[in-house]
Amino acid sequence: MENLLRPLIVIGGAVVLGLLIGWATDRLLRKADERHPETPLWGLLRRGRIPYQLVLCAALLRVSYDEAQLLQDHRVGVGQTLTLVMIGSAAWLVIRIAAAIVETSYTRYASSRAQRDPARVRRVRTQVTLIMRVVAAVVGVVAIAAMLLTFPAFRAAGASLLASAGVLGIVAGVAAQSTLSNMFAGLQIAFGDMVRIGDTVVVDGEWGTVEEITLTYLTVRTWDERRITMPVSYFTSKPFENWSRGTPQMTGIVYWHLDHTAPVEAMREQLRDILRECPAWDGRHYGLDVTDTTPNTMEVRALVTAKDADDVWTVRVTVRERMITWLIREHPYALPRVNTADATLPPGSTHRPSPDGTPQRRAVDTPRPDRG
Repeated sequence: MENLLRPLIVIGGAVVLGLLIGWATDRLLRKADERHPETPLWGLLRRGRIPYQLVLCAALLRVSYDEAQLLQDHRVGVGQTLTLVMIGSAAWLVIRIAAAIVETSYTRYASSRAQRDPARVRRVRTQVTLIMRVVAAVVGVVAIAAMLLTFPAFRAAGASLLASAGVLGIVAGVAAQSTLSNMFAGLQIAFGDMVRIGDTVVVDGEWGTVEEITLTYLTVRTWDERRITMPVSYFTSKPFENWSRGTPQMTGIVYWHLDHTAPVEAMREQLRDILRECPAWDGRHYGLDVTDTTPNTMEVRALVTAKDADDVWTVRVTVRERMITWLIREHPYALPRVNTADATLPPGSTHRPSPDGTPQRRAVDTPRPDRG
């Protein structure tokens, strides 16, 4: 009976103790979160309660396993398994704690600078995202290395592994040349301020917003909800348009092709009235000019301004639609049309248009030959 109760008491006590400590810690973090709602740190730390309880339970079981005297024939294997679980859960817990601290710092920074410098906030957000990915990768590699070193075979082969690390590094570098170039390009984007999460860009003729940046790829969400995934090395080797670079303010262009009789001055006044009723217009500037002409039409261009790319799109479509509606209602003659009127002939011309529209030559008396 003692052989059965002793393992149950020791193992069950270790598990229950670990769960109780984890539950008590979670309760303390919840109360701290309720007392300090101005900072999200305590609430974010609660995300690590599962790896925290795993660390506690694995550590307590590892310490008390010898006292349980259970499965003595597999003592080494069970201890090795508990050690691996403890290392893995500890790495998981470190990543969660680091994420909570970094996200809290970013939230405070964003709340204080969002109104004054939104571009700077997007830049810091991009850097924080990539830094957390690097931290997670480093912690994961260290945890895997620590797990491998717990096996005697790997400890014995450590010297040979270190001796061949240089050759393996060269081989891996050649084999993963494109991957490494993308990783360095990702770091260059993060700290070179080339493109940030939330920027409006035009890539290969596609207009969209940068949605995600990793160490190897970048995702652009287009206006029609498509996602374009591209290697980050593209943005360091080829030109692209970044509409959010510097200030987000933008100037939009609207074109019309109209008849030469279009009332340009009246269109300027109508453009002013349209913009005054458009909430997306920022009031900085507007203008309307004739920029080109053809034998049949003339090109009229309107310039409008807005505070960002989304608003400038709204202003452009509003101006285009309402101006066309106004021309159809008030000045239909200004719309382009095919001219079928009779041509005006120059003075002294002997050509007259026939009823069917073809030109005719006026009859002229000619002398007839004398037949004697």
